[in-house]
Amino acid sequence: MWSDAVNQNNKTALLAWVKETGIQLVQVNGQRKYGGPPSGWIGEPPPSGSEVFIGKLPQDIYENKLIPLFQSVGKLYEFRLMMTFSGLNRGFAYAKYSNRRSAQIAIAALNNFEVQKGCPIMVCRSTEKCELCVDGLSSSVEQGQLRTLLQEVTTGVLNISLYPSPSRKGGQLAVLKYNSHRAAAMAKKTLVEGNLGLYGEEIEVDWLKVDMKQKLRASTERTFPESLQPGGCKSGSPSQTPHGAVTCPLPQAFCVLDYLNALCKKQRLGIPVFLTKCVQANPDGWLRFWYQVVIPGYPSPFSGFMWIKPDKSGLSGHDKAKNAIALQLLKTLGESLHGSADVG
Repeated sequence: MWSDAVNQNNKTALLAWVKETGIQLVQVNGQRKYGGPPSGWIGEPPPSGSEVFIGKLPQDIYENKLIPLFQSVGKLYEFRLMMTFSGLNRGFAYAKYSNRRSAQIAIAALNNFEVQKGCPIMVCRSTEKCELCVDGLSSSVEQGQLRTLLQEVTTGVLNISLYPSPSRKGGQLAVLKYNSHRAAAMAKKTLVEGNLGLYGEEIEVDWLKVDMKQKLRASTERTFPESLQPGGCKSGSPSQTPHGAVTCPLPQAFCVLDYLNALCKKQRLGIPVFLTKCVQANPDGWLRFWYQVVIPGYPSPFSGFMWIKPDKSGLSGHDKAKNAIALQLLKTLGESLHGSADVG
């Protein structure tokens, strides 16, 4: 049921309920919010998976009906009703509970519940996306410049990764990771509705989709450039060498790791912590490692997969993987083994 004007009776009932209960509703950026956290809340915010999406709402129904309904199945941490400028709701809302179990109960109990006669609502798990895709950046835009600008107009940005744009020749695409779905959603709204031009460029902003994420990941799974690899390079045949494998001899692991440690120490980032796990081996002797590297002073961890083939260098598969990962991190951090920076 879509309304063309505010139902004054419902609006009056909402105002009376707010006065009677003393509940606080705050409207900001196109949504009206209760809680987040609510009064008296102690402890950390609820874990991921505690929020539900509520759709197919009549536009003239408000929190005086919705909050008591969703509180009836569990303790609410936050309730957000999306609003239009005219005072109607936009037909959907989000309810975040104190735990995942309450969210599951809400879905089971309230999906297809009739909030008005003939108006069943939809309740399902909220997809808490935290990553945005910004396409169309100039090739001259650098990560530090972009971070400074985004910190001025958005909040909660954790990490920024730049890639060659797959759709705009000579341009760049940025993946922005935020600390919460709400922060990412507000950033998306700001960047889209503000029609923000970054360094004179018109940009396209959207959620980072799975297919784009896979495409970007595939584009970064390349062998290391020869300039970073002393000694020659003998790659295997296409049928034997896994895609994205490191096929060239690598520098001694401890040399590379010491260089990375010194660089991080100089930049006051802390000593990197490596986690590696061999998850696959093929008949030709290649080992596929999952890795995660945590640099204490860096906003987010580095993680991914890498193929390694043990050789007669005496290094274990794990050491060789760490060696290759360290090279990749040095490249990501804007350094190379042949750079002129003094890390002594």
